[in-house]
Amino acid sequence: MTVCPIAIAVGCKKCPAYGVCPLKTVLGDEPPKSADAGPATKSGKEKPGARKAK
Repeated sequence: MTVCPIAIAVGCKKCPAYGVCPLKTVLGDEPPKSADAGPATKSGKEKPGARKAK
């Protein structure tokens, strides 16, 4: 839900109050922190059993 006028115009990351904004995940376009975690393969480590069988 993007309600912040700055987030609509240019995005949260370009806002001068980005570092101190407590509502960037609620009112702005910043994804929630749980979405940033992603799968373990992003860190270069595979999940156990994730290898393809030959």
